[in-house]
Amino acid sequence: MPTIRGWVALGVATALAMLWIAFGELEILATAIFLVAAAGAGIVYTRIAMPDASVSRRIVGGQVHEGDEVVVEIELTTTRRAGNLTLEDRVHGLGIARFAAARAGAHRSLIARYEVLCRARGVYDVGPAIVGVVDPLGLAERSAAVGGPARLTVFPRIEPLDGYPAVRGYDGAVQATRPTFAPHGGEDFFTLREYQVGDDLRKVHWPSSAKRDQLMIKQLEIPWQARALVLLDLRAGRYPDPESFEQAVRGAASVIGHLYRGGFGPDLWAGEWAAGLRSGNRFMQSMELLATVRPTHQIDLHGTVGRLQHSGVGGGALVVVTGRLDAAVLSALPILSADFARTVVMAVTAPGDDAMIRLQGTGAIAVGAGPDAAWAPAWRTAMELSWSIASAG
Repeated sequence: MPTIRGWVALGVATALAMLWIAFGELEILATAIFLVAAAGAGIVYTRIAMPDASVSRRIVGGQVHEGDEVVVEIELTTTRRAGNLTLEDRVHGLGIARFAAARAGAHRSLIARYEVLCRARGVYDVGPAIVGVVDPLGLAERSAAVGGPARLTVFPRIEPLDGYPAVRGYDGAVQATRPTFAPHGGEDFFTLREYQVGDDLRKVHWPSSAKRDQLMIKQLEIPWQARALVLLDLRAGRYPDPESFEQAVRGAASVIGHLYRGGFGPDLWAGEWAAGLRSGNRFMQSMELLATVRPTHQIDLHGTVGRLQHSGVGGGALVVVTGRLDAAVLSALPILSADFARTVVMAVTAPGDDAMIRLQGTGAIAVGAGPDAAWAPAWRTAMELSWSIASAG
């Protein structure tokens, strides 16, 4: 089809034809015919010159968090020689990259790279790539979608936190700031299950794997005090603006990563389970859920608490991440907290808020940070204060 330049040429040709009708000058008619012929020849050229092409795409880098830059590498291969090629790749919602190549050899690869600034968390479609060819005068072009789309998952930003809530150690009368494991290894055999990508190969049960002709993993029971539940409050009414909710999501992601590194086995509930108890890679499944979670008006907090209790949750630490504290949170905490050694509430609010002061009176650890503040200082202060109180008790 004609390019913008081609449409302009056709428009000029039409105007010249009208002038020829008015004045009868043959030079004007000849110019109009030349422009139309050039545009037509360009269309024919692009139909003939358009090569069969294949595109492969690779997103360079591991985990991508909001604010990171990621490199996308595209490899274009044509079945025959071609010239004046164009390549366009779109990261839907983040931007478009365009490339041009004067020539491409048959079965020889052209590699293009571009950087994407991941401004916000989410799952973004990448591609499919659009490969095109332009005639030498730039009057016509032909393009086609080549290859399939890819997905770019951008996780929430994670802050490094310092300090853990005091939970009971192996001796129930002793407090510990990290999970304490039993002398025989700390984890008891629970069951066998099929291998999943990311599982530790050291836990493969080889006799069962040989018998079933597939890898089987020894699933181990997580010690009670090493279990943790992170509950993200999705009620839209608790967040006065989108940035407040994003701050809560970043808080949930930060504490999931922090507990995971500290030896806990954290589960996430954010409208649904990010990981079933005792199954899968909790951290990655939690990050994937947090990448797409959105606030909703359809969440009943008390109903949620009831369902969580019936699911048998419990363990060393409960972390509730919410916006502005309200009576629903304050009344639900005692119910959930009964099954955990320690409760932490992370609220997107100023630390000196009246509701936060009332919360501290219930025995929960209160961590408050405004939408523009960092979680790490408030978390560290709250953990140090809670540990000194636990030691004194």
